[in-house]
Amino acid sequence: MEAVAALIAATLSAGTPLLLAALGLLVNERSGVLNLGAEGMMLIAAAVGFAAGFHSGSVTVALCAGAAAGVAVSLVFSLLAVGLATNQYATGLALTLFGAGLSAFIGLPYVGKTLPAAGGAWPGVAWLAELPFFGAAFFRLHPVVYMALVLTAAVAWLLTRTRGGLVIQAVGEAPEAAHAVGLPVRAVRIAAVSFGGACCGLAGAYLSCVYTPLWVDGMVAGRGWIALALTTFATWRPWRVALGAYLFGSVTMIQFYLQAEGVQIASQLLSMLPYLATVVVLAVISRNPVFIRLNMPASLGKPFRGG
Repeated sequence: MEAVAALIAATLSAGTPLLLAALGLLVNERSGVLNLGAEGMMLIAAAVGFAAGFHSGSVTVALCAGAAAGVAVSLVFSLLAVGLATNQYATGLALTLFGAGLSAFIGLPYVGKTLPAAGGAWPGVAWLAELPFFGAAFFRLHPVVYMALVLTAAVAWLLTRTRGGLVIQAVGEAPEAAHAVGLPVRAVRIAAVSFGGACCGLAGAYLSCVYTPLWVDGMVAGRGWIALALTTFATWRPWRVALGAYLFGSVTMIQFYLQAEGVQIASQLLSMLPYLATVVVLAVISRNPVFIRLNMPASLGKPFRGG
């Protein structure tokens, strides 16, 4: 039972960066903006967050710095893709390449260094942390894990219960019609992209300062792409995003569990599992294009050139 509790806790921790990034990208895409630069934003935020945490000694400062870095990079994307109406696909891919290079440059002085106190100071949720099984499985996790679940509920509420959420969806479905009735299409999209940048930045900083408190070049390791796939897997619904994030988190952790149990499978094959699962899920979903079209924002990836 202790091993199962540890596996559940590890799954929740591993799924958290995917959930944070995917929630931000979901709001982007609901507004009609497709940002393929998530990987680059997470890399830059991971490097900036680690540097901030290394010099300040504070995880809170590191997470805030990572979120701020994500917003800053997303504003550059907004200037190009929203303000100048450049091709969103090409701009996002360029951002990923730029992020890989810039993060390597920022992180060069910190290669091999660690943040020893980054993740271990959190005692858990009061007396709940002492419960048998459930305490170890659910109530000794870092606060960011619980923050991600609260954010999931907040995004679901925003999109379905508020005027702001309806405005975001209107802009994503029919930007010309939204503009015709007086909605600020570009401002809404910039706000949505900035929110996505903050979420991706927080996810990147969580990876380098809490989940694995060290800096290694390329440590995001494709999670930005998995987060992008999650939005499609979840058909742009927040609670399905959470389910998908934890499913992918469990796949990530099962490889370590199998290795610990002495299963004779090459470690390289086990490391492929999360990415193989992503390909399989996308392949299965793509077999029903009508279902995707019915759920996908109508203007996703299409630039708005109105006034």
